[in-house]
Amino acid sequence: MRLNLATLIDQAAKRYPEQVAVRLGDVALTYEQVNGAAQRVASYLQSIGVEPGDRVGVMLPNVPHFPIAYYGTLLAGGVVVPMNVLLKGREVEYYLKDSQAKALIAWAGFGADAKIGADAAGIPLLVAGPDETPEGATKLEEALGTVEPIAEPVQRIATDTAVILYTSGTTGQPKGALLTHSNLMWNTEVSSQLHDLTPDDVLLGALPLFHSFGQTCVLNAATRRGATVELIPRFDPEQALQLIETRKVTKFFGVPTMFVAVLNHPNLESTDVSSLNLCVSGGSACAVETLKQAEAKLARVLEGYGLSETSPVACFNHKERESKPGSIGTPLYGVEMGVIDENGKRLGPGEVGEIVIRGHNVMAGYHGRPEATAEAIDEDGWFKTGDMAQYDEDGYYFIVDRKKDLVIRGGYNVYPREIEEVLYEHPAVMEAAVLGVPHDEWGEEIAAAVAAKPGQTIDADEVKAFVKERVAAYKYPRMVVVVDELPKTATGKILKREIDKSIFDAAAVKTQA
Repeated sequence: MRLNLATLIDQAAKRYPEQVAVRLGDVALTYEQVNGAAQRVASYLQSIGVEPGDRVGVMLPNVPHFPIAYYGTLLAGGVVVPMNVLLKGREVEYYLKDSQAKALIAWAGFGADAKIGADAAGIPLLVAGPDETPEGATKLEEALGTVEPIAEPVQRIATDTAVILYTSGTTGQPKGALLTHSNLMWNTEVSSQLHDLTPDDVLLGALPLFHSFGQTCVLNAATRRGATVELIPRFDPEQALQLIETRKVTKFFGVPTMFVAVLNHPNLESTDVSSLNLCVSGGSACAVETLKQAEAKLARVLEGYGLSETSPVACFNHKERESKPGSIGTPLYGVEMGVIDENGKRLGPGEVGEIVIRGHNVMAGYHGRPEATAEAIDEDGWFKTGDMAQYDEDGYYFIVDRKKDLVIRGGYNVYPREIEEVLYEHPAVMEAAVLGVPHDEWGEEIAAAVAAKPGQTIDADEVKAFVKERVAAYKYPRMVVVVDELPKTATGKILKREIDKSIFDAAAVKTQA
C-alpha cells in the first residue's frame, strides 16, 4: 500500500489553508505556508542528491522551522532523523553516521556542534535561524529561494521507514527505532481521535518536537485535525501560563515535571486557565498527588503510556470513560497488551510482570541491529518494553516501575515508584527520585533524592519518618538527600541514571551511626 506521512501537511494545506498551524511569539504560519515552505525543502534536498529512503538529520528546537524541515524531508521521500539540539559534536557525528544520513538541517544557535558532526560524517549542513551560519554551511532560508516547490509528496510504501527515533538507552550507544509511515499515521490518527482534536483547538507545544511524544501527539495530531500549536522552544512554567491565558490554549500536553512546575508557580493563582479543557500526561509515570492537583487547578488529566518503539502511544485513559487514579488506562484501538513473567508466561489480573505490546504501533526494528531487534520483538510480534505493570479486572493498566529500576533489599522487591508516590504526598517535596545503592549487608539500600517546592525547606530526617509511617519497614528510604533539582531529559523526564550515587555517602554514614 502506498502511503507517505507527509500527506498530513499536504491535506491540511488543502483543508485548512488559512488556519494558523504553528505560532512562536509574533510569528504565525498557516498550514498553506508551512506546506509551501516544506515543498521547497523537499525540492532543495532533491537538488543536493537526497533520494527516497535517504536519511536527513533534523536538529531543531520548537520553532516553525521544525515542521517545515520535518515534512519537507518526508515530502521528498526521505527519512527524518530527529536529534536533540543539545547534542555535542561527537554525539551528532554518531547519530549521523549510525543512521547513514545524507544531510543535516540544524539550528544556527547550535551550529558549531552540528558542523563538527556533519563534517565528520562528510555530509552537507543546512542551517536555519538568525545566528551566524558556520563557515561551509548553507543558510536554509537562502537555499529555499533557489528552488521551485515540488508538486506533490513522493510516494512511499506503508512499511517504509519514515522516522528513525534514537532511544536514550541506559547502556551502550543509543539505538535507532525504525518507525514506518504506517506506524506513525495510525498512531497520529488514533491519538487525534483519543484527545478529540478539532480545528478550534490550541495546543501548548512545550514538548520537544524531536521527541516522539511531541512529534506524534502534538505536531502530527494537530496537523491531522487542523489545530494550532503554540510553540515554546524551551519549557518555562511562567511562559506556559502566559500562553494559556493570552492564546486561550485548550489542551496542555506535558510530562509530569512540567505539570509540577506549573502547579507550583506563584503566577498560577492569578492566571486565567479557564480555556483549558484537557491536560495530557505521558513520558513517565505521574504521581497521583500531582494528578489530583492538576485536575483541581487546571483541567481533567488523561495519563497514558508509550515508548519511542511504539510510535509512541500504546495505552491511555479515555475522555468518555472514567479514569482510575494512577492508571495509564487501556490499550489503544488496534493495540494488544499483556504482562509476562521472566519465563514469558502470561500473567493474570493483579499480577506484576513485564509489559508486552503488539499492534500497528510497534516499530519495524532497530536500525542495523538485528540481534537487538530479535531480543526486543519475539517471533509473534510482541515487543518487550522493560516496564513492570499489572492490570485490573476492568483491563486498566498500572505501571509499577522500570524492570531495571527494581531494588532488591535483603531479598525483598521494592519498586521505587511506590515510594516516590508517598514522597510526592509530602507538602514540601516538589521532585523525588528513589533508587537503590550498593550495601554490604542488604545487597541494596533504598535511597531518595528530593527537591523542595519554591519557598519550602526540607528536613531529610523528617521526610524519612514521613515515608516510614506509610510503607512497610523494608521499603522506606534509609538515605534521603536534599538537592536543588534533579537531572532531566530534554522532555523533562527525571533521569535517575544521571544521579551521582556518591551524594548518598554521607547519608549512609549517618544511617550506620
